[in-house]
Amino acid sequence: MQTAIVIIYTLALTVIFLYSLAQLNLLLNYFKAKKNTENVPVFDFSNPKEIPVVTIQLPLYNELYVVERLLENIAQLDYPKDKLEIQVLDDSTDESLTATRQKIEILQAAGIPIKHITRTNRTGFKAGALKEGLAIAKGEFIAIFDSDFVPHADWLYKTVPYFKDEKIGVVQTRWAHLNRDYSLLTKIQAFALDFHFVLEQVGRNFGHHFINFNGTAGIWRKTCILDAGNWQGDTLTEDLDLSYRAQLNKWDFKYLEEVETPAELPVAISAARSQQFRWNKGAAENFQKLYGRLLKDPTVSFKTKFHSFFHLLNSSMFLLVLLVAILSVPILYIKNNNLTYSWYFNVIAFFAISTIIFFGCYWVTYKRIHGGGFKNFLKYIGMFFTFFSIAMGFSVHNSLAVLEGHFGKKSEFIRTPKFNLSKTKNLKTNIYLKKKLSVNMILESLLFLYFGFAIYSAFRINDFGLILFHLMLFCGFGFVAFKSIFSRA
Repeated sequence: MQTAIVIIYTLALTVIFLYSLAQLNLLLNYFKAKKNTENVPVFDFSNPKEIPVVTIQLPLYNELYVVERLLENIAQLDYPKDKLEIQVLDDSTDESLTATRQKIEILQAAGIPIKHITRTNRTGFKAGALKEGLAIAKGEFIAIFDSDFVPHADWLYKTVPYFKDEKIGVVQTRWAHLNRDYSLLTKIQAFALDFHFVLEQVGRNFGHHFINFNGTAGIWRKTCILDAGNWQGDTLTEDLDLSYRAQLNKWDFKYLEEVETPAELPVAISAARSQQFRWNKGAAENFQKLYGRLLKDPTVSFKTKFHSFFHLLNSSMFLLVLLVAILSVPILYIKNNNLTYSWYFNVIAFFAISTIIFFGCYWVTYKRIHGGGFKNFLKYIGMFFTFFSIAMGFSVHNSLAVLEGHFGKKSEFIRTPKFNLSKTKNLKTNIYLKKKLSVNMILESLLFLYFGFAIYSAFRINDFGLILFHLMLFCGFGFVAFKSIFSRA
């Protein structure tokens, strides 16, 4: 039994180490990208003949708190009205449907080219709505915004010109966060998303590896969508799915780190859990759906296949982290009770380099957003350990999502409740928030106690080699469990 535990523990650490090497390579790509000055063809918008027709799609489902802000913001986008079409793809089933219709009528009267498109069912969920809208879209290019996004007025002028290059199928912008500092929960979400949108997207794009359209704040070439097989609703992350199919069909993606598109982060932990579940399960579903095709494609380089493996399995790292965490307690006792393995534990200390790599990668991202300096570095250290503690606290929830994705268990597309905090101060009045005790929360509570025992064990056997790891796990599971059970926000 001890040998089996040691082998499994080592294998998990090895895969995490390989993942960290992939991130290190993206970091090197990021530095190269910063030095690179590219000269790419762009449309000349001073010539009206070069301004193409654009369709903006706004997929909605019960967005009572944010729909008015969304529509007002989109109506203010600076673009010739004769070259613009706005589709409100509204699958709502609640009172927001009427409010949306009334707002659209006001905008139409003001000369805004906007249409209210509804369906009698939610077939295909968001992917189905986008597909139906695409069938009647007038635009050569399709911009998509989720309901909590508020693009700047010049957004189209900063993105559409890059489609002058006929190989470009997608232009994606970086998410910014309206409520980054609202709470500890929003801070750690922003910390994670900044890493993806700064280092990962830039690193993959510069290295000519597959990146993903992020579901919103980006724009597609219509012919690219159709060539790749159109939107499909058989996974929970239709954006990642179509992105890979498009790139397998040799379309290029353009990522614009400098173009920010602000949005609100979920402020309630139930909303964050819902979003995390969908993203993590969807990634696993897409690995099962697409990686075999990518692996067999002789035109895709080994390096891109390597990065795509960890890109699609990104969420599956939660399984390995959870496994390492749980096994670390018996490992602690094996280390102290079986001298046969004493040499081995000196060897696996090498895997601490993974943490050093992650620490360096996240610091580059943090510095890009917040600036450098000693004070910011100290803040970063606190945020780094806080983020990883809480991320590990989510590992049970996310691991179950990943397992469902890999084993093909189908589930409904559960939207993330939106809030519009400028108008809704009291979260308890939000009609979309649902609080219920789940098996996940019970498991998280038990693991909180389990890692409390791990900390006690360190003092009991006088071995503090893993105490920082166990303290992080104790705090992370405690935060997630107590927030989920006792708080709505």
